[in-house]
Amino acid sequence: MEALENFKSIVDPNPALSHRFGVFFFAGGVLPNPIDFRFQKVSGLSAEVQTETIDSGGQNLHSYRLPNKVNYNNLVLERGFSKGIIPSPLTIEINNTFSRFKFSPSNVLVTLYEDVHGVTLPISAWLFMKAYPVKWSVSTFDAHANTIVIDTMELAYTRFQTIAI
Repeated sequence: MEALENFKSIVDPNPALSHRFGVFFFAGGVLPNPIDFRFQKVSGLSAEVQTETIDSGGQNLHSYRLPNKVNYNNLVLERGFSKGIIPSPLTIEINNTFSRFKFSPSNVLVTLYEDVHGVTLPISAWLFMKAYPVKWSVSTFDAHANTIVIDTMELAYTRFQTIAI
């Protein structure tokens, strides 16, 4: 019974909730963007090891699957369409990408927060290196619906790493 109690103290009985997060863009990899950090939804945080199958001569019962490279999905960010007076640096970067084919890769930090006794603290983070926009869309305009216009952007990146906090 003592082993079970020790196990309960190791395993977190309250998994993290997904609704408290921030997205921070670092222009030139250093300076944080002070405007573009509020997003409604973040997805695409995944990586997969691609394998190569090798058959061994004379061995018909199995093949060897060897790791080849890591593939990453695009980081997808959704937010309410910005109509602020101050121009969004992220919107300017997207315009440069799709209008002038100019790319300015930046590092992006996605941070997950948790409320601990009334104080919001970071509990985990993911750093996406050299991210740049590869897709951008705005939600459908519908005269019959009174909904928020959603700005969706997809970012490609070289790699990401989890940051323990």
